[in-house]
Amino acid sequence: MAMTGVDFGRHSNDYAQHRPGFPHSFYDRLETIVALKGIAALDLGTGPGVVALELARRGANVIGIDISRNQIDAARHLAADRGLSERARFLISRVEEIHLPDNSFDLATAGQCWGWFDEPLAMREVMRLLGPGGWLIVGQFCYLPRLDEVARATERLILEQNPDWKMAHFDGLYPWRIDALISGGFEFVEQFCYDHAQPFTHESWRGRIRTCNGVGSGAMKDEQVATFDAELAEMLRREFPHEPLAIRHRIWAVVVRKPQDAAR
Repeated sequence: MAMTGVDFGRHSNDYAQHRPGFPHSFYDRLETIVALKGIAALDLGTGPGVVALELARRGANVIGIDISRNQIDAARHLAADRGLSERARFLISRVEEIHLPDNSFDLATAGQCWGWFDEPLAMREVMRLLGPGGWLIVGQFCYLPRLDEVARATERLILEQNPDWKMAHFDGLYPWRIDALISGGFEFVEQFCYDHAQPFTHESWRGRIRTCNGVGSGAMKDEQVATFDAELAEMLRREFPHEPLAIRHRIWAVVVRKPQDAAR
């Protein structure tokens, strides 16, 4: 079910500058599953184009979609800066209703976003847009407060400012999505999962946390975000003074396909 009360476009600059995308090892793994060079790819909930731009850098022809104009503007700016505008185009659209032709894509990706969609409608739309045998890869890249001291201390601060936040203490695993995608008509191929130490400066960790759905993209008002950010800066200076921080994250992904015998 799609979740409400969140606007990731509020902090598009922080997304573009400070929120890390999947590490190169994730895309290396994807390329053992599907050859990216020359394929037509659709990146759902593209945000500032983090996944779409890496797919384009590796040779895919990508359309990234997002409901937020601010995010799409950021993605187009980054594509131009990186010389990828010819292979990475960006459109404002809901994932549940994308005005593109049937069977247009070999691959669809959803990085850090699938849980924010109306899942039955999103699956139906992706099924329509993929050609027979087309791949859907749903991935997550989550910090791990149960295992990482910096992440755990940061979430304590978030909960002091936003005690109603329901997404703290997560373990980065999404096994229920496998059966949901199978029920939506996709063929299960595999899931994979591994941990990764992501480097951050104090500044970049603060920017990443401002994009969190419990902070700047969620219920906190701008003045609350500023207060929280100042408290986080002080906590990092006092408790974790040495940079860079190596913050433990978990990559989790499920790989499914549209059946080969699906009607075109």
